[in-house]
Amino acid sequence: MKKKFILLLFIFSSTLVADDLDMKKLKAMKARAIGPGGMSGRVTAIDVVLSNTDVIYVGTASGGLWRSESGGIKWEPIFDDQKAASIGDVAVDPNNPDVIWVGTGEGNPRNSQSAGFGVYKSINGGKTWSFKGLGETRNIHRVLINPKNSDEVYIGAQGSAWGESEHRGVYKTTDGGISWEKVLYIDKNTGIGELVMDPINPDKLIANMWEFRRWPWFFKSGGSSSGMHITFDGGKTWEKRTDKDGLPKGDLGRMGIAIAPSNSKLIYALIESKKNALFKSVDGGFKWEKISDKNIGGRPFYYAEIYVDPVNENRIYNLHTYVTVSNDGGKSFESLMTAYGANGVHPDHHAFWGHPTNPNFIIEGNDGGLNISYDRGKTWRFVENLPLAQFYHINYDMDWPYNVYGGMQDNGSWRGPAYVWRAGGIRNSYWEELFFGDGFDVVPHPGNSRFGYAMSQQGNVGRYDLITGHTQLIKPVHPKGEYLRFNWNAAIAQDPFNDDGIFYGSQYVHYSSDQGNNWNIISPDLTTNDSTKQKQHESGGLTYDATGAENYTTILSIEPSPLDKNIIWVGTDDGNVQLTIDRGKTWTNLSNKLYGAPDGSWVPQIVASSYNPGSAVVIINNYRQNDWAPYIFETTNYGKSWKSLADEKDVWGHVLSFAQDPIEPNLQFIGTEYGLYVSVDGAKNWTKWTNGFPTVSTMDLKIHPREHDLIIGTFGRAAYILDDIRPLRELASSNENLLDQKLHFFEPPIAVLSINRQASGTRFEANAIFSGENRRRGAMLTFVFNPDSKKEKNSKDKEKVKMEVMNSNGQVIRTINHDVVTGINRVYWDLRRKGVRSPNTPKPTKTNSREPGGPSVLPGSYTITLSHGKNVKKKDINVISDPRVGINKKNLANLQPIYNRQMEITHSITSVMDRIREAKKIVTSVDKLLDLKNNKTHKELHKNGKAITDSLKVLEELIVNKKGLQGIVRSPNILSGKVGAINRYLYNNLSGPNQSHDYLLDYAQQETNIVLKRVNNFFENNWEDYQLNVEDADLSLFKAYEPIRLN
Repeated sequence: MKKKFILLLFIFSSTLVADDLDMKKLKAMKARAIGPGGMSGRVTAIDVVLSNTDVIYVGTASGGLWRSESGGIKWEPIFDDQKAASIGDVAVDPNNPDVIWVGTGEGNPRNSQSAGFGVYKSINGGKTWSFKGLGETRNIHRVLINPKNSDEVYIGAQGSAWGESEHRGVYKTTDGGISWEKVLYIDKNTGIGELVMDPINPDKLIANMWEFRRWPWFFKSGGSSSGMHITFDGGKTWEKRTDKDGLPKGDLGRMGIAIAPSNSKLIYALIESKKNALFKSVDGGFKWEKISDKNIGGRPFYYAEIYVDPVNENRIYNLHTYVTVSNDGGKSFESLMTAYGANGVHPDHHAFWGHPTNPNFIIEGNDGGLNISYDRGKTWRFVENLPLAQFYHINYDMDWPYNVYGGMQDNGSWRGPAYVWRAGGIRNSYWEELFFGDGFDVVPHPGNSRFGYAMSQQGNVGRYDLITGHTQLIKPVHPKGEYLRFNWNAAIAQDPFNDDGIFYGSQYVHYSSDQGNNWNIISPDLTTNDSTKQKQHESGGLTYDATGAENYTTILSIEPSPLDKNIIWVGTDDGNVQLTIDRGKTWTNLSNKLYGAPDGSWVPQIVASSYNPGSAVVIINNYRQNDWAPYIFETTNYGKSWKSLADEKDVWGHVLSFAQDPIEPNLQFIGTEYGLYVSVDGAKNWTKWTNGFPTVSTMDLKIHPREHDLIIGTFGRAAYILDDIRPLRELASSNENLLDQKLHFFEPPIAVLSINRQASGTRFEANAIFSGENRRRGAMLTFVFNPDSKKEKNSKDKEKVKMEVMNSNGQVIRTINHDVVTGINRVYWDLRRKGVRSPNTPKPTKTNSREPGGPSVLPGSYTITLSHGKNVKKKDINVISDPRVGINKKNLANLQPIYNRQMEITHSITSVMDRIREAKKIVTSVDKLLDLKNNKTHKELHKNGKAITDSLKVLEELIVNKKGLQGIVRSPNILSGKVGAINRYLYNNLSGPNQSHDYLLDYAQQETNIVLKRVNNFFENNWEDYQLNVEDADLSLFKAYEPIRLN
């Protein structure tokens, strides 16, 4: 029976939490997206604007919606501030390319599936979005627009994989999304597997209604409710096709359905049944016949999509582990592209788009990103600048610069830099693969980051050597041959008290003190050991899919206390929280103390306190039982009692991760399915962090102990860094509202005089190469500024805060006026002392012009003073030399007199150029006052002025290049070039003074004295005569000039 209803569209509050943190005042603290993009992530939907095929929209499993306006060269995310980041489908209105529809929640219900929240519509090409309802559908697999009526849109809702729900089936709007009618519904367990529209008749649709269900321990595809349904009247009535029409007998499962664009009577259907097969109808879907059951793919629950070539009705593309193609109407298939080896394209394919009139232009998406072909699939271009990596865990080392580690869904385990001392950004080539397979946690050896441990599915764990690439399997085995149950995403942990010690989880806790060579079991079975939920080898339903993804009654998290080596916390996938306080001799199950936590829920993370050995935070998510609420609890007494840290009033989405600042306990972070939250008051209030960070599944959080960065692993947008969170730390520790102070200066981090190099691979990156945002060089200075008055707030002139740098002697060595905004500002000192202006640069006309930078400062302690009016704040900053290189500070100190002398010389010739420019202006001004028609004296003055101007030009060309010349002019004979030659031997010099410095400095002094002599002679004679003549004519515009000399 059809159900018709009007959705009451409601607007979610932009803040679900108490407004204790004003994100506008924190906008200078932006998270940096560091990638990688090379191992991209799951692409689920593609559409292209047919009137301009350079405009491409790509939907992703958990990384939002992206747009390219350059044919796939450059990309931008356009869905970052919406409620959900998982995209099930995207559709461009064929009548108006500015109208875009998005259904959220991917339609690939594997164990790592992400949920969405309804339908969204943009009327301006994705600049802004409006929510159009159907939030409880969770996962929308198809969005179809009637090409003859843009207000008529169909939604194919798959619904939640994790439980029963009425929010499934086919929905239809006829008013552009204001109201919806459910036009096809079977039952609470059956949602859309596929929905297609006839290209000729938009009132004809074919739907695969798919009965399926996922449990944490099992997956079932298929049942009596599955089937194929066809409507010829826009969903008013539906006809079910059965075995009487030629379809398989018995229970059916998921289907891939495609109508040939060149012949809409020809329809293909890839049908999951007792024997999966490809079927064909030649009469528009009334009767069907089996074509083939060979080489058609083997995982219909994860991918079951077929597409027909727009001009050749017998050419079929079949998306599964690989893309196969048939040129004989489905009788046989062959691979379209290779996967492994040379020119390989990532396997596991989910999305496909083909140009409706140009069969050579096709785009496909898979678990590793997006690929584009312009020759019908013979060759492919991988889009390497879509950072869609789905990290399960994140970690770090203590290198300089430090590295970020993590494992990605279907894309291995990787290491890459948090920032680089190189030109440009963080490129894909800087990331290194450590271990293959589905990547999970990575644990670098704390004493030597060359080595570490990385994981893949079903408990496989290896020890890697970063230099050689060698990996060795160290997965524990039971001493008596007992079957060990490892989770798909098994637990591993570094022993805080033994660099060579690691913990690993099956149903037992395993411990190795020798880097995984040997293992001991230090616990009993810590799970419920429910044998009824240990049938993962039978998982799949109509099609077996026993990959280990449903391994259950396993350990998910192991957390040794950093304060007491005897304390270890353990969480399981079946709801147990276990604790030992005697290093495994005895264990206590604490789950019955966790009031408010659902039974049998998932415990993916436990965070042991760095303050109190009896304290820990336990993260629980229960969406695998169709409960989408957030659960996070804290104990301070070894699990005897617990309190909730956040609920649905505080955060949006189930909780995935947590981090507590190791220095200020009130500063805490939560990662949920839909974003990052911060509290500065000990979890009393939570604020969603939106500065530089999108709505995305925030899977893991770490705080770097040396650099105080928040490291964020996302499931869909790769890794992010929030640099130097100490301002938040200070906000959390202060009894004052620091964000409202006129001027407040936060503790600055250590500044490094890093040695920088060029990017690897290619110097010029253009737009198609991924370049993660790098940390800016120099000293990072963070402060609060608030205007003194309403007048200042309303002023159009930018407010400025003066920064002065003082050395240990109290001398001001650098002054810069920084533009500021209300709230937190983050500016940078380039670690240079004051320099001198180049002779090529005219004297500034504004008094607040930027001071020229000079040589780099020496390592040491400096004092930074920030001031605005009467408000003055000071902080000391430690500047260190590059820690990767042994630099003799004495060598650098010995260069300083040479720097100083070189700047003195430069200053003298800059003063000469200032005088020459000023004199030329005076001559020009005098000429404007002359009466050349009526005054003979003035005529003579004009003649003298031209001679003076010519002489000034000659002097000027002794110092700088001639003006007005075409092409590249770089004369070696000019004085500025001779003086500047020493710069190349000074800057970046680490070895101290040498003969080249002496030669060049002596030469610069000699040449400068020669020029100064000529200039002074001119001004003492020629210029003085000209001045007297002008003054005799009562036209004086002069001032006295003193000779310029080197000391």
